[in-house]
Order: sequence, then structure tokens, then C-alpha cells
Amino acid sequence: MVRSGKLPCMPSLTLTNSGSAWKTYFYWLFWISVAFFTVYPLCNWLTAKRETVFNLYVSAELQIPFVPEFVWIYLSLYLLFVIPPFFLSALRMNALGKRLVGATIFCGIVFLILPAELGFERTVPDDPFYSAMFAHLFAVDLPHNMAPSLHVTFSAMILFVLLNESQSIVNTTVFGIWLVLICASTVLVHQHHLLDVVTGLLVAMAFYPVADKGEHHA
Repeated sequence: MVRSGKLPCMPSLTLTNSGSAWKTYFYWLFWISVAFFTVYPLCNWLTAKRETVFNLYVSAELQIPFVPEFVWIYLSLYLLFVIPPFFLSALRMNALGKRLVGATIFCGIVFLILPAELGFERTVPDDPFYSAMFAHLFAVDLPHNMAPSLHVTFSAMILFVLLNESQSIVNTTVFGIWLVLICASTVLVHQHHLLDVVTGLLVAMAFYPVADKGEHHA
């Protein structure tokens, strides 16, 4: 029973519905899209034409099983891109946008310097429920752009910010498990290798301080 007449403080993320936050979100969504859809397919295409590529994995990794059900966790990255405007201020969104664009360009440079090729043999599942999904995924995403994994970098960058904002044990646990599962999914759907995951996380951590000036004064 609350005797003071005030509602008890509930530790959680605070929903942000500021119009400026949404404007900032769409502004950076545009520039992140421009950066990604310029850098990623271009690097994939250029690497596919190169005669020499690197195998950035150990042979034991090729024994990791293919688990098509993990594609749903893999694709949950796109859900992550929808979440920030609900919980972040315009200032924090601005910092996150700069980090994502900067990391995209940095990873593109690494892809060109260290051209690599996927070691897993891509196999479309027999299950008709997943066959069309993976056939499309393999068709649009060539087996290059390995390390660092941009999929992991993007996921980690967004979840790092949400984890930093979270004051709830439940939210922190959910976001932490989500990040672990996304990292695992990139390997279990045979899109990446372990080194790609580790370097993707390192890029996310390295870029976390970018544009941080004034962010915590929102």
C-alpha cells in the first residue's frame, strides 16, 4: 500500500514520443540506408570479382550445424531498427545515427582491404517453409563482407544504447539475451564465422564513444 499518495517508481525505459525524436530517427534512417545500400552491395560485388580472397575461419567451424529456425532471430535486427524512437531522445538518436553511419563506412573499408569468402556451403533447406526465404537471402547477399559482421555491429550498437538507457532488470536481461542470440544466429544460419562476430562486437564497442559529447546531458 502506498501511503504517500504517489505512485511507486517503476524502473524501466522511458517511452519517448517527442516529435523531434521521430524527425531525428527518420533523418538518420535515411542516411544509414544510403550508407548501407551503397557500401555493402558495392563491397560484395567488388570482392566477388577478385581472384584472391581470405578464409577467415578455422576448419572446425565448418562442423557447426545449420539451424534454419534461427533465421527469425537473425531477421530480428530489422525490429531493432524500429525500437529506438520509442525510447531514445533526439540527442541520443543523433549520436546513434552517427555511430551507425561511421561504422558502416569503416566496415566497408575493412571489407575491401581484407576481402573474404564464406566457408560454409550454402544449402537451401528442404522444408518449403524456409526454402523460399533462404533462397532469397542467398540470392541478394553474396558470400562476402565477412569480418567484421555488420549484422552484429548494427545489433550491438543499438542494443548497447538501449542497455545503457535501461533501469529495469527485465529489460536489461531481454536486451542482453537478444544480443547473444543474434550473434549466435549469424553463425547458425551460416551467414558468418566466429571471427566475424567477435570483430563485429569490437567495432560496435570502438564506435560507442563516437558523437558522445553532450549525449548524457539530454
